[in-house]
Amino acid sequence: MHQLYPLKFKTILKERIWGGEKLKTVLSKQGKNNAYGESWELSAVEGDISVVSNGFLKGNNLQEIVEIYMGDIVGDKVFEKFGDEFPLLIKFIDANDDLSIQVHPDDKLARERHNSYGKTEMWYVMDANPGASLISGFSKPVTKEEYLNSVTNKTLKDILYRQPVVAGDTFFIPAGRVHAIGSGILLAEIQQTSDITYRIYDWDRVDDKGNPRELHTELAVDAIDYTFHADVKTAYTSKENAAVNLAKCDYFTTNKIQINKPLDRDYIELDSFVIYICCNGKFDLIYNETEKIEVTKGETVLLPNVLKNIRLVPSVEAEILEVYI
Repeated sequence: MHQLYPLKFKTILKERIWGGEKLKTVLSKQGKNNAYGESWELSAVEGDISVVSNGFLKGNNLQEIVEIYMGDIVGDKVFEKFGDEFPLLIKFIDANDDLSIQVHPDDKLARERHNSYGKTEMWYVMDANPGASLISGFSKPVTKEEYLNSVTNKTLKDILYRQPVVAGDTFFIPAGRVHAIGSGILLAEIQQTSDITYRIYDWDRVDDKGNPRELHTELAVDAIDYTFHADVKTAYTSKENAAVNLAKCDYFTTNKIQINKPLDRDYIELDSFVIYICCNGKFDLIYNETEKIEVTKGETVLLPNVLKNIRLVPSVEAEILEVYI
């Protein structure tokens, strides 16, 4: 039987009303159209299941390989909990215009309403135009009534917490937090496998037929966490040639690895797959001691659970997000 190896997948590009050209110009994504908003790198969302693009498993989709290899791919604990549904969705997002203000339900609400997982996520800003900002939560404690009044009066933006951003900024967005990515931002998004979004406000935009996009005002009310959170940006200090933690929750752990020389990673204690997202530069991923695969800026790789000792060798300085459960 063939041995498992680091897996790459075909990109799934999504056209969005607010999309731009950075997925193509900055991350070298190949698409027929000019403006794309999202590039789904690793997805188990129904209708958009990622397909392997390298090695002997090429052409098989993520669900099929998890079904066959089970814990060897995802880890025994992960397989026990999620079965053949891969638990994370990895995307790059290019906001050429402001995204709608939205919120995602938690596991309990999503299960009751949609028979789905909720959506806790995080953002890692890869590129930001001067003056770019995003929204995360409220600017003060808000009651449900105050919130509803602000939606009715179209003053919602006055009570939201807007944060200026630069490349390297990180935001953890738990289910229930109102949020929006602002224009001029390119980021990596790591989230639970769920495509449930409640759109609260869309800046009075209309599509090419003159119709506004659907809002989910009623659904959103019970999904929102109205608490004020002062520190919405993750505080961390980058270190060279070491893993620095950016996020740790029940759904995923994300570390940032910045390397200018080879770095060994040992996953013996870990019962999980590992995902590498190359945000800058390029590196060789050495596995089984001598085999290697090149990973360049904008690429995402899934490391099966059975591969435990890895060496990351940068060809130029590389900036990598390392994700596991």
